[in-house]
Amino acid sequence: MSSAYDEALGVTPDGAAWLASAGTYPRSTLAFWEERPQAPVVLPCGAAFDVVSAPAMFGRAMLDRLWGDGPGSGPVAAFRGRTLLFAAPGTAQRLPTLLEWEEWSAEGRRDGRAATVPPLLCHGTGDAVTVPALVPSDPGCGARWVVAPDTRHPWLPGPEILLWAAVRAARSAVRISISPPPDQDAKVYDVSRRR
Repeated sequence: MSSAYDEALGVTPDGAAWLASAGTYPRSTLAFWEERPQAPVVLPCGAAFDVVSAPAMFGRAMLDRLWGDGPGSGPVAAFRGRTLLFAAPGTAQRLPTLLEWEEWSAEGRRDGRAATVPPLLCHGTGDAVTVPALVPSDPGCGARWVVAPDTRHPWLPGPEILLWAAVRAARSAVRISISPPPDQDAKVYDVSRRR
């Protein structure tokens, strides 16, 4: 089995075994990867992991917060312009509720302002996600591991930690202004030409 993992950019045999454990037939998934380590695989969420999918730049900001100021992250992948954060089972159900309760989501904002945290797609029980190949076939394909799975029992952040990372990422993206917001009904006069 070691030949499939020699060029795996950090995906170890234990990490592949953990990923495969999410499926109904883990040995079949591992056998498939042995034959085709450059093939992505669709795996179900909810048992071994949930996945929180964020827009690429916001997901990177969350990852920066997790590693810079927090406890780190579990496996993370980049796929089709999204950052996929692997999370503890149950996160997909709880995180949207926490975001709404904290009024950080678009649905939670009652004051008409734009949402600070962009929509996060939470994949849990009943959902499936495409995980990148163990060995990327094409560097430009867009599917790759950012933090590769390397153990059979990786630490996975829960909903509270991902909420913290999302809020921190959102706050770091906000520009701070010391001026009061403009009054939309105020009359503005150009005084630059006065002498």
